[in-house]
Amino acid sequence: MNVFVFDIETVPDVDGGRRLYGLDDLSDEEVATIMFHKRRQQTGDSEFLRHHLHRIVAISVALRTPQRFKVWSLGEASSSEAELIQRFYDGLERYTPTLVSWNGGGFDLPVLHYRSLVHGIRAAKYWDVGEDDRDFKWNNYLGRYHWRHIDLMDVLAGYQARASVPLDELAVLLGLPGKMGLSGAGVWERFLAGDIGGIRDYCESDVLNTYLVYLRFQLIRGQLSELRYRQECELVRESLLHEDKAHWQAFLQRWKGA
Repeated sequence: MNVFVFDIETVPDVDGGRRLYGLDDLSDEEVATIMFHKRRQQTGDSEFLRHHLHRIVAISVALRTPQRFKVWSLGEASSSEAELIQRFYDGLERYTPTLVSWNGGGFDLPVLHYRSLVHGIRAAKYWDVGEDDRDFKWNNYLGRYHWRHIDLMDVLAGYQARASVPLDELAVLLGLPGKMGLSGAGVWERFLAGDIGGIRDYCESDVLNTYLVYLRFQLIRGQLSELRYRQECELVRESLLHEDKAHWQAFLQRWKGA
């Protein structure tokens, strides 16, 4: 069975903000400031934009197949949003994996839906609920209680929003690194500074934290034996050791054990 863990990073969709609010003569930073202000007016305190006003700047994935494990960011730092999204859905078409996320049902997937509409991106396998593949009728990517997409935050909270916890805190409780040098709130500043590489590294770290939580989840479900669980964790360690990347070396230093 193939497993595909993913995470996205987003910034304000300033082009959309210009169209919605008639802000043609302002810079990207000025448009975003107005978008944040309008959101605070709506919520009273939070400036976190609604799903349709986000633009995706990074998608990172961890892929486990029977043959290998790999974690990386899709496309290149210079890739367009449309290319990143198309690559994501192409991966689902190719591997038909179990899709795993942290709050993917609440944020990542709805954003991908809206941005797919904006760019007109086809994703037949993802949207299939049994019309083309009968196996998808009772187990598809869109069903909340199906297992083809496992939103770990949702599942572990028993589908109760008030029981949800941040990935960072749970990861640290499990001896994992958690957030490393950045948070979602800092992505816009990094983007303005042109640090797409740093954003992609941060997104990859979140994906790896999620994958390791998933392995622990499979252990408590009885899907992995204790020995197999430790072997899977060791496979991840070995994969990172072969990557000559500073953020993976930092991850390994902070990872306290299986």
